[in-house]
Formats: sequence, C-alpha cells, structure tokens
Amino acid sequence: MLGSINTLVNKGVSSVVYVIQELPGTRMGAPKFNIMGASRYGKIVTLLPENSQIILSPGPLVYKLRKLLKNYKPKDYLLLTGDPAIIGAACSIVSDLTNGKFNLLKWDRQEKMYYPIEINLYEKGEIEE
Repeated sequence: MLGSINTLVNKGVSSVVYVIQELPGTRMGAPKFNIMGASRYGKIVTLLPENSQIILSPGPLVYKLRKLLKNYKPKDYLLLTGDPAIIGAACSIVSDLTNGKFNLLKWDRQEKMYYPIEINLYEKGEIEE
C-alpha cells in the first residue's frame, strides 16, 4: 500500500492534504507540532482556525466544512487535527462525498513519519478477531 501511494506522489499526481484545524500555537507563530512531513502527500490546506469548536449548534460549522471540503477527491488526504467533534464531522462529510472511501494520514511516533491509511466503510471481507 505504501509503495503505491509513494508512486502517486513521485509521479506528480496533485493531491491535497486537508488539515482540519490549525495546530495549537499557530496564531502565535509557534505551532505545537511540525506537520510539514505531510506535504509529501500533497499540498497542505488548512480548513479551520485553531479556536473553532462545536458547542451547541453544529449547523453553521458543518455547513462551513461542507463548503470547504466540496472539492475533496479520492486521491486527497485528511490530517486529523483539533476538536474530536469537528474531526468526526469532517470524516462524515468526506465519506458522504466519496461513498465511504477516503484517505487519512497517521503520525507514527516511533518512526517519526506519516503513513497513509485508506478507509473503505463499505468494504466486504472477513473480520479478524
């Protein structure tokens, strides 16, 4: 799986890495984490400011996310940062746009690199217990 993704990246396929929320400290000029390693998978686009939250009425934020993610393509990635409720909403929106198939980037602390994860919510197969 990793090899096929690297091939896509190296052949210049234009993908986008959607960072759901700015990292803590971004507004002050000192983000808590360096996410530049994700840029090998595509152009980094940040969707929401670091102080975004879903509190009582999720409607406006869901509408904004829908608008920002309307161009998500199957070759793009989500980088899951920020409020867990917003992450859930973003994944749901992308899943709706792509019929349950989308990509995530997962940080591996030991290897200090991102790994692509392909999600297919409707995949049929054996359940390994």
